[in-house]
Amino acid sequence: MWLWEEQGGLLGPFSFLLLLLLLLTRRPVSAGLFTGVLYLLLRFFSFEPLPSRRALQVLKPGGRIAAIAHRGGSHDAPENTLAAIRQAAKNGAAGVELDVEFSSDGVAVLMHDNTVDRTTDGTGRLCDLTFEQIRKLNPAANHRLRNDFPHEKVPTLREAVAESLNHNLTIFFDIKGHANKATDALKKIYMEFPQLYNNSMVCSFLPEVIYKMRQTDRNVVTGLTHRPWSLSHTGDGKPRYDALWRHGLFVVMDILLDWSLHNLLWYLCGISAFLIQKDFVSPAYLRKWSAKGIHVVGWTVNSFNEKSYYESHLGASYITDSLLEDCGPHF
Repeated sequence: MWLWEEQGGLLGPFSFLLLLLLLLTRRPVSAGLFTGVLYLLLRFFSFEPLPSRRALQVLKPGGRIAAIAHRGGSHDAPENTLAAIRQAAKNGAAGVELDVEFSSDGVAVLMHDNTVDRTTDGTGRLCDLTFEQIRKLNPAANHRLRNDFPHEKVPTLREAVAESLNHNLTIFFDIKGHANKATDALKKIYMEFPQLYNNSMVCSFLPEVIYKMRQTDRNVVTGLTHRPWSLSHTGDGKPRYDALWRHGLFVVMDILLDWSLHNLLWYLCGISAFLIQKDFVSPAYLRKWSAKGIHVVGWTVNSFNEKSYYESHLGASYITDSLLEDCGPHF
């Protein structure tokens, strides 16, 4: 048996790294020593993943494929609100994905962006607004169904957790940044609501957040989130930078990030799940991660045909913007 199971699938990546260093340095001893030291550091500082049964309680509650409402179901109700959580439960979601951000005075709230402009009737950066100021905003102001939700407020993390648990929903906490603040806030939430250990997951695009979460509490189910080419392209596929040299630089960074996530960082963090943009999911991709003991969740799966494919062919849980109808992606 080679090292996919025995050493977490590290033989392939480290063989590639050794070969690359040999080609670049032409010094076998130095290349071998560097690769060996890096391997030992990774093994020493990595976290053991949680048992698969713990992850399955969150990712496939009741042994069934789960449809998770993205931002509470941002097509069906104003995103990241208590109304969205209630609507998701009413529409048959197994869980909700909720974005966690912070006000200037350190209150954990639900918000996807680092500004309030897109979703509310206010303007400004979250880091410049106190919770009192944020609480006065209307998070339904720019939603297509805003007239159906006239009295919504931006909820706190605690309010959202209590509402989700009240409706027996699993929770995917999507952490946008602020690793220390986020892990401290989440630790307090897990202590107050210990049932979260069996029906929630902390996920993030930022490996540092997940590593910090595992440092803070190794019993929390965690996952890394990824969209290939996210550094060089926006969600709709447009280049982020006009300058050719800058675009090229970030393409290279995208390649390095993608390779690191798939080959090293998942092992370092000891994750249970890998959340990836739906267009990159295939049976072969699922088998690759399954060999490592990792469950794959696709996002955002928004058409009936895509959902049917995930449920009947892939057998994988997914995140969606709507439980009711086909819709476009919400970036």
